[in-house]
Amino acid sequence: MSPREPRATVPVTIDGQEVDAVEGETILSLARRVGVPIPTLCYLDGLSVHGGCRLCSVEVDGDPRLRLACATPVWQDMDIRTSTWDLQEHRRRIIELLFAEGNHICATCVSSGACELQDLAATNRVDHIHYELSYADEGVDASHPKYVLDRDRCVKCTRCVRVCAEVEGASVWEIAERGGGSRLVAEMDVPWGEASSCTWCGKCVLVCPTGALSFKGRGVGEMRHDAEVVAFLSRARNEGEWVNRTDEEVPS
Repeated sequence: MSPREPRATVPVTIDGQEVDAVEGETILSLARRVGVPIPTLCYLDGLSVHGGCRLCSVEVDGDPRLRLACATPVWQDMDIRTSTWDLQEHRRRIIELLFAEGNHICATCVSSGACELQDLAATNRVDHIHYELSYADEGVDASHPKYVLDRDRCVKCTRCVRVCAEVEGASVWEIAERGGGSRLVAEMDVPWGEASSCTWCGKCVLVCPTGALSFKGRGVGEMRHDAEVVAFLSRARNEGEWVNRTDEEVPS
């Protein structure tokens, strides 16, 4: 097999830094490659792009709209700004709204200390909320023998929905309803323990950015997620690590 031909590059400016971007890559991919931090919550390497949290919004010179870094490919001579005052304020308001729309009391959460929303609040200096709390107080679904769902801590990032459908192939999860009434449901809104399509793989729990999904038996601050497992599985499958071995390479 001949080596893959290198992709063309285009000149791009990001926060005043002139760089060569790979043609077709997204702003987020470029930013991570050159060390420019852009916050994300719904985005996860190895999964399809959702673009729901809007935290990765950036400014592009000549465009009056904010662009989603996770979904916008670069183009030649693009001038990107990732950390203006307006963008920082935009992200702070989003984080505040996420806290207001859920029961995110860190002192009683199993994922305290390992929560991406908590980290985003600290990084973006969100120490109070300008909005009234509005979560629905839906309670906890502990019907599954192995896992727990706390919908009041769910941020509707759809990571669990996508990893279940795209990686595990089970399609257990979906977001039902719309707007403020939207909620994460298993199958046709049955208790998680009654979802016959659930394979008990735990991938949804590993990729959850908050304390919405957790392993049973974890106390406050004891839950640890491992979202990088999705990128590992995706890369291994794309490269055929488990199917392209010769007989000699497979251990006896």
